[in-house]
Amino acid sequence: MDAQSYSTALADLRTVRDQIKKTRALLAKQETDRDKLIIQLASYEKAKAERIAPAAGLGVAHVVALAPALAPDTLAADSTPQPPTPKPSTAQAAADSTPPPPRPTAAPTTATVSAPPAAPPVEAPSGQPTTAGTPRSLPAIPTGADGDAWFAHTANLASTRPNFTQQARSTVFLDTDTGVLVHRDQTHHLNLGDRSVGALLTAVFHTLPEGAERIYITAGAPWHRDADRYPYLRDAVAAWLNAPAPGWRTDTGRGHDRMAGHFVHARNPVGRYQREGGEQHVEIRSVGEWFDLDGDDPHTVRDAFVLLWQALRRHWSDAVLMGSPSQTGRDLWTRTIPTRGQHADGFPVLSEDLRGLLHATAGQGRNELITPPRVPEQLPQLVEYDRTFAYAKHTWKSPVGTPRRITAQTFAAWSEKEQLRALYGCGHWQVRVTVPDTWNHVGLLPAPAPGDRAWHYPATPGATFTTWAGGPEIHTALTNALTPWKIEILDGILWEDGKPLDDWAKKLKEGWTNLSAQAHFQGNPQQARAAHLASRAVRAILLYGIGSFAQRPRMVTGTTPRTMERDVPPDAEIISFDDELITWQKPSGFARDPNAHPEWAAAIWSGARAALLTQRHRDDDAHAGALHTPPGSVIAFRTDALYLTQPQTWPYHHQPGDYLLRGHLTGPLTAPTTEEELLTLRDTGRAALPTGQEA
Repeated sequence: MDAQSYSTALADLRTVRDQIKKTRALLAKQETDRDKLIIQLASYEKAKAERIAPAAGLGVAHVVALAPALAPDTLAADSTPQPPTPKPSTAQAAADSTPPPPRPTAAPTTATVSAPPAAPPVEAPSGQPTTAGTPRSLPAIPTGADGDAWFAHTANLASTRPNFTQQARSTVFLDTDTGVLVHRDQTHHLNLGDRSVGALLTAVFHTLPEGAERIYITAGAPWHRDADRYPYLRDAVAAWLNAPAPGWRTDTGRGHDRMAGHFVHARNPVGRYQREGGEQHVEIRSVGEWFDLDGDDPHTVRDAFVLLWQALRRHWSDAVLMGSPSQTGRDLWTRTIPTRGQHADGFPVLSEDLRGLLHATAGQGRNELITPPRVPEQLPQLVEYDRTFAYAKHTWKSPVGTPRRITAQTFAAWSEKEQLRALYGCGHWQVRVTVPDTWNHVGLLPAPAPGDRAWHYPATPGATFTTWAGGPEIHTALTNALTPWKIEILDGILWEDGKPLDDWAKKLKEGWTNLSAQAHFQGNPQQARAAHLASRAVRAILLYGIGSFAQRPRMVTGTTPRTMERDVPPDAEIISFDDELITWQKPSGFARDPNAHPEWAAAIWSGARAALLTQRHRDDDAHAGALHTPPGSVIAFRTDALYLTQPQTWPYHHQPGDYLLRGHLTGPLTAPTTEEELLTLRDTGRAALPTGQEA
């Protein structure tokens, strides 16, 4: 590019900037007009939120937030006849971030670990909508017999070892930018036409008359081809998945792996199709579910999957790569369930009440940006440390057996040794927390913040809040070397310590270690890259496998003709619409999933969050983590990563859980105040440290 082209491009960029600004202003005005109309409609005495919501293209909760007068009719149990629910065109058991509203519960009594009991908190019914500035209330366990009934397993539902062999599916790898298709050791060049679903399926099945059961897209993201026509990527993806494909219809599921319908995801969607009048089934998936690519061709991706399969076969003679890492992870785990001993009959599934409680109160990774004045306006440096294969560090101990309820009175009656043993064990605790008056470091425990699933970490001296937290975090707050926090136990769930995931995780860690070594020592660059991608896939199997144990409530997606918008389910959220169809989604509760173990995911996530604060390296007689840095030097937490203002000398031995230096940016730098600014600095810091490795 010469100077004249540069100047011309700058002028074009300014024009686009101004157009974006005008479009945003117009959109803001239209949204304001929409909200005014909703409020105006709410003044009609017979107005109903479930009628207004689809007309506005919003969820019922959003309408009620704008017009609270509509809430009584919406929230009254069974007060209004429900319209018939149209048959969903797309149904998928997907992980959702919004749980069904837990039942209101009575306030628990309190006891204290380090101080006399405080007054019991008054819990608002957790089904009530929260306002923008009001932290949501977390559910509690009911008192008396109602609460005791939660502490049982779901009848006739347990994780057991499968008695069948998983069937492999013929797989191809397709670059939709170049049309290159790799099938086993063959390479084909396809004409994909307009890159629609119909064109893609026609081209693949014309080239491979025997067909394929799984098509991995390695590049091109054809579901984004019309992204500029839609306000959100999800809308473009949904339109691409549901576009007519002559000779094909949406799959309805089959066999032991009964996955039906499409999964709408902005980046990694899944399209499932079935030949009309035939038995052929095919999935279209993104390789991005397994690992991030950097211009890798389909041959390298094929080689990565071959290496992955070979690595897993060393430990599981019947290992099969399924469509996603989470499916593969759970399938492999079931094949480690013992055939003899204490758990030969499997691992029972908790009651739906306890699963719902864990879903609502056990968050995943810690994501927090700390801004001035808690950190300097100008940062001397920005240093990123990422915990290598972090979750694999926390699978050695997990909850098993029938859970026990530990009330405040029971806990208070125990000796200090018994209390600490319980808090160090496998438990989930409702606590009232007080930050020490002299505290000057980061927050230690998650607290509910405004938003459906938002968490923050109070650190203001003297602040008091009520929350739920896992044993590792509670133990850290009570025993940290700076200043122990005051923790009052209000209620708790305690399990026996067990090792249901240990064998599974050890095998995956060994596969990861071997593939990482291959990537490092392999002389052929393409094979080295394939081995690296395969190691990332093993990491994904463990991480997403753990996440799948959480078994969030299913989300059903469906469509309704615009002419029948009254039939949109009243509890549905409108996710897109056009001139003909309204696309919506609604929670459908928990499935009878025999592998639902949110207690395992919650324990691992709690351990990982605690390790971000402090982690001991016994062999080096050293500690690492945020609490081992000077006050004011922690800029951000991001799942398994720490962002600091100065480098550390923490041990790194390429082991799961070790802190790896990923990026280093020399200042002075303006402290980031948004996630976008943090990610920009992160990427710059990683580019400035080319020798860094992936965690």
